[in-house]
Amino acid sequence: MARFEATTSVDGRRADVVLSGECDLSAREDCMEALMSAVRAAPAVVVDLAGLTFLDSSGVHALVTAHRAAVEGGGWLSVVNAGGMVAHVLDITGVGGLLRAQDGARDG
Repeated sequence: MARFEATTSVDGRRADVVLSGECDLSAREDCMEALMSAVRAAPAVVVDLAGLTFLDSSGVHALVTAHRAAVEGGGWLSVVNAGGMVAHVLDITGVGGLLRAQDGARDG
């Protein structure tokens, strides 16, 4: 079983979600719950992928689903710090462009 962790912090109108480890089918429910909880908690959601070493279609689906929920609620969700294989997956699927950082997403 792949190791996966998601931690969320909310500060006012912004939720920061840090994903780490491997986001695959075995982590699908944990990833989806973390992202959707963040979307429900704040209109602005920043997902930090620096610690993510693997991302498959399950994780891509969770990111897109949470993004759509955020937009439907009048907010946004973006990803930052994707690297290596994770950045490659986001780029070849077109999701990287969809979830590019919003103004203020990189501000701590």
